[in-house]
Amino acid sequence: MSEITTLIYLVLDLAHSLGQSMTVIFWFMPLMIMYELPLLILVVTGILRFYYQQHSTTQVTSLYTPKVSCIITCYGEKAAVVTTIASFAEQVYDGEMEIIAVVDGAVSNAETYEFAKTAAVKYSTNNRHIVVLPKWQRGGRVSALNAGLSVATGEIIFNADADTSFDNDSVAQIVSYFIDPNVPAVGGALRVRNVNASFLTRMQSIEYLISMQGGKTGLAQWNLLNNISGAFGAFRRDLLIQIGGWDTHTAEDLDLTVRIKQYFSRHPQWRIPFATFAVGHTDAPHTLKDLILQRMRWDGDLFFLYFRKHWPAFTPKLLGFGTFIYTLLYGYLQNVLMPIIIAIYSVAIFVAFPFVFSSAVAVGIYFVYLAILFYIFIIVFLAISERPKEDIKLIPWLVFYPIYALFMRFVCLFALLNEWLRRSHEESSMAPWWVLKRGRKF
Repeated sequence: MSEITTLIYLVLDLAHSLGQSMTVIFWFMPLMIMYELPLLILVVTGILRFYYQQHSTTQVTSLYTPKVSCIITCYGEKAAVVTTIASFAEQVYDGEMEIIAVVDGAVSNAETYEFAKTAAVKYSTNNRHIVVLPKWQRGGRVSALNAGLSVATGEIIFNADADTSFDNDSVAQIVSYFIDPNVPAVGGALRVRNVNASFLTRMQSIEYLISMQGGKTGLAQWNLLNNISGAFGAFRRDLLIQIGGWDTHTAEDLDLTVRIKQYFSRHPQWRIPFATFAVGHTDAPHTLKDLILQRMRWDGDLFFLYFRKHWPAFTPKLLGFGTFIYTLLYGYLQNVLMPIIIAIYSVAIFVAFPFVFSSAVAVGIYFVYLAILFYIFIIVFLAISERPKEDIKLIPWLVFYPIYALFMRFVCLFALLNEWLRRSHEESSMAPWWVLKRGRKF
């Protein structure tokens, strides 16, 4: 009990000392807060700008209804593919839709193939054409996407995972952005469908809401959208063909986004919007093992793309100055340097100072981040949330999120080291090993 009392007094003493000691400020306020403050400002002002636009302009029903092709990549989803096909077929979109379910490795995934064929018969209508395209030899996600692109005839191409379902106005929401000829692609929002499955799915639900929906909404207002999710995004078909479709290796979604941005200098009027209210629902990993494996792939692939594959193209001459600076600070440095700094900082505090003092500093930092988290959550909740009754249930779980976020930083660090030392992108589950090995070496 005395240890807890001592800890409380030390935290209060640290708060009192903030205005008197720069040394305490240095230890209490890690570099990460100062570094991420500009990003926080961009996101918050972008969200407020989005909110103002939504409530100050009259929403007009769009008459632009081009034919769209929805490529669904299927591999082992079985009955879940029916829900995905149905969610596209039942869209409240007046234009013609072509739904292409590409079954990768159809020989070994015969059950998924049969479910897809059953759904095609059930949901096909006059302006909803459903095609089931079997790839008998498994080639991976990129191969499946390109196979779908080769038969797609729509002006706008959607990409989606077979375990993801969509709100019935998602296609109409995204297509409306393509009225602007300077929009080459649009990102869609994602939510965690199995939010109540475990503690970890609740943490990921908060993460998706704040980072993927709130963060992308804010950044897109300044044309700084960092990634179009591979689970839900849309592109102009002519552009995809021009740049050669999806490329091999892994993290095909970030890879494609980076390749599109390499045209920004030549087309400074281009912008990549984010359709905040076009929502897809996906199942997040509910066990610690599955979550770590997912993030090992995500974060390792990020290192591969930024520091191996696209390093030569990292120049203002291709990206444009604004995109170059943002990518440098919050693509390269934040995703690679910050996990290292946080890990060193976390260990150094406990090595350099007595345990009780170090614990007090850690508790103080926790409350600072918790306050920032609540601030962002409230803004996202009030300005963006289209499901407030569901999102308000996440508030009690916010107290655990800073600890979850710190743990995921350590997972990120391990993933970066794994890619740097072992080239982990060549071991991805997204494609057979022989496909990844045959890809160009970087």
